[in-house]
Amino acid sequence: MSTTSTTPPGHVAPRGDRPQEMRKVAVASCVGTTIEYYDFFIYGTAAALVFPTVFFPALGSTAGTVASFATFAVAFVARPLGAVLFGHFGDRLGRKRTLVTTLLLMGAATVAIGLLPTAAAIGVLAPIALVVLRFLQGLAVGGEWAGANLLTAEYAPVGKRGFYAVFPQLGPAFAFALSSATFLVSDAVLGTTDGAFLSYGWRIPFIASALMVAVGLYIRISIEETPAFRAEAERADRAEDVAGAKRPLPFVEVVRQQPLEILLSAGLMSVLFGFFYMGTAYLTAYGTAPEGAALDRQFVLSTGIVAALALGVATLAGGVWSDRVGRRPVIITSGVLALAWSLVLFPLLDTDTPLAFAAGVVVTLAIFGLAFGPVGAYLPELFETRFRYTGAGAGYNLGGVLGGAVPPLLAPGLTASYGSIAVGVMLALLAVLSIACTVALRGRTRMAVAG
Repeated sequence: MSTTSTTPPGHVAPRGDRPQEMRKVAVASCVGTTIEYYDFFIYGTAAALVFPTVFFPALGSTAGTVASFATFAVAFVARPLGAVLFGHFGDRLGRKRTLVTTLLLMGAATVAIGLLPTAAAIGVLAPIALVVLRFLQGLAVGGEWAGANLLTAEYAPVGKRGFYAVFPQLGPAFAFALSSATFLVSDAVLGTTDGAFLSYGWRIPFIASALMVAVGLYIRISIEETPAFRAEAERADRAEDVAGAKRPLPFVEVVRQQPLEILLSAGLMSVLFGFFYMGTAYLTAYGTAPEGAALDRQFVLSTGIVAALALGVATLAGGVWSDRVGRRPVIITSGVLALAWSLVLFPLLDTDTPLAFAAGVVVTLAIFGLAFGPVGAYLPELFETRFRYTGAGAGYNLGGVLGGAVPPLLAPGLTASYGSIAVGVMLALLAVLSIACTVALRGRTRMAVAG
């Protein structure tokens, strides 16, 4: 199955026929997103295991967990803003420069969280500072995803774009494994008691991220700007010289030209974000909470590593499959699986066995990964080059607000009022929305596609 859409002005054939250069871009995008999402996800792990006690001790266990995940959700509100802010610079100044900036911002905010005094030391200023730093993390990761995926999508040959666009999509899988492993090692080294871990052990993953940021910067600085952006920049400069008119802001232009694609992309992404953050942050909290499965913390973290491996395999499979059958069929397949699994997941978890918990986390992330693989190529293909960074990033991160911020906040209250099955129903509704939006996106690609 093959379709070719209208090629936008300024589009040039990517230089994917140079394997060495393509491999360098793929590695750079994967390493960069791994670092950014590692910084992002260690916050989610800490929000589940540490922050209720360290920053919200006066609220008690349940309220402290809700408050902790409220700070977790702040980043999802910031992500669309980051997509617009960094999308502007990514569409005007280039993908490479913008990605260097997002990496620096993420690294600085993450290290600062690791150095933040507790509520016992500075009172209410501690959670306020935590919210501000989490907001900065959200800005950074909001600008990261689109740029990292454009590096591969705009370089890759048409028939292999799904495969190469998987590399930045593998970043979350590697990052979740690294995050779980880092906390697991910290917990093991510091012993089974909470004293040392809650005092300073949880800070180690945050502060250690500075070393990873340094590596990521070195790799990102070494790559070249994408050929599609260079061609579009040259075309726009010539148009300005001839007409004497300034280009409209990328966000203004994409909202005028392709508003439906932004909204449908957000709907498509909603269940993906819901599954990912339920499968990582929420289930980590559920697995260790006394009122949940009350499992050993090391078992929960070890399960996260196994689930991350399953996520990586599913992401790669989804991306490769999408080059053969098309992006939408793979995404819809994942949506149908998500719909069914949503109604099975929490009755399974309610059996309160380690095996049920492990299966819940692994299958949830595998279903997410199946769709997440092709999304890395599909969302950039929906938008024209001159505002592609802004459009793809806005759609992706608006989906994060709906699917990533709302479910973890509503889940504790839904469980308390109606039982855990209510959370499954919420996820099922997101799956229906995602399937409907994916169907509605048929025929809207703006880049040449294969499959």
